[in-house]
Amino acid sequence: MIEQKIVEPEYLFFQADREEVFITGSEALKEAIKRANVDMAISYPITPQSESMHLVGDLYVEGYVREYFRGENEFAVMSAVAGASMGGVRVFTATGGPGTLRAFEIFPAWAGARVPVVCAFMTRGVNSPLSIQPDTIEMAFMLHTGIVMFHAETAQDLYDMLLKAFVIAEKPDVHIPVGVFADGFFVTHTREKVKIDPAEIKLPPYNPYSSPVPVMDMENVPVRHMRDPFVMKSNFISYAAHASWQQEILAAAERARKHIHKYLGGLVETENEEAEILIIASGTAVSQSREAIALACQEGLNAGLVKIKSIRPFPEEEIRKLTQKAKAVIVPEFNRVGWLCKEIKSVVEDNTKVVGGPRVFGGMTMPPHLILAEIRRCSQ
Repeated sequence: MIEQKIVEPEYLFFQADREEVFITGSEALKEAIKRANVDMAISYPITPQSESMHLVGDLYVEGYVREYFRGENEFAVMSAVAGASMGGVRVFTATGGPGTLRAFEIFPAWAGARVPVVCAFMTRGVNSPLSIQPDTIEMAFMLHTGIVMFHAETAQDLYDMLLKAFVIAEKPDVHIPVGVFADGFFVTHTREKVKIDPAEIKLPPYNPYSSPVPVMDMENVPVRHMRDPFVMKSNFISYAAHASWQQEILAAAERARKHIHKYLGGLVETENEEAEILIIASGTAVSQSREAIALACQEGLNAGLVKIKSIRPFPEEEIRKLTQKAKAVIVPEFNRVGWLCKEIKSVVEDNTKVVGGPRVFGGMTMPPHLILAEIRRCSQ
């Protein structure tokens, strides 16, 4: 293994001198994992994620990751990841699109087992006819799996969120998986300036003995396994056990809020939040919204921006407060179902002022003029 100095997370995140480099989102992921003190990475290729885990494999060769192998398929990978995490190691993987759906059964199992896995999701279309192009529809499926969900706008976000995800996931009062979502190709394959920490430093190792659920190693009785599992019973005790455990997973995600505030600076970021017209977006839709707002400003139109960084837990109170005085709320999305718009409508007091769109999907880009057209319409 390459010798790196272990530093406190706060130093790595906020104090270390950073170097600005011109890299892709996939390369930003590699740089994050290089400093994450990962014990094991397990991969299976799928566009647009393939390059990311290929680069993590290079880190294994270079001595920055202790163990690395390729699974038989996405379901096998996510199952192996669960086993590794239960065994007490810090583990990382990535997937996207159809890979996410093929492995879907395992994600709520991760949450139910309280494993602090970090997974990068490079989102893409999953519909027929086949598309490998950018689309965030898979995030709609993931909303109720019990995992914490961050959505990166840029490669810089991807780098920062991945490193901070390990720390948040492993907090004893959280200790559930964290998914960091990035829009495929728009983030993964686009070069931009990213500020990265020195390669000589890394996060402290994962301490599995701080877990709220005992690690399964040679020093502990495997208490996760039950001789007479609840699933085999049809009685009140079985129902109550399942219900209370699901509530605890939801509570763990809620307890993550304070850590998200500490490390990510909050669940949302705002620009000109007092404007009568607000655009609320996540991922690369934020970048397009920012361009549209600049164009609107040239026309004398006033619009503000709310960038959502955490999808789960969702910033209900922040959104409710920010939208109280707004005349209109525009929600641009890179998917056809409008899952973010539905989330926002569920918390806004007067949801008739929420505009669902513009939406593009199937790999289409979102010209800022589409959002500008909505700003013009809402300004009338």
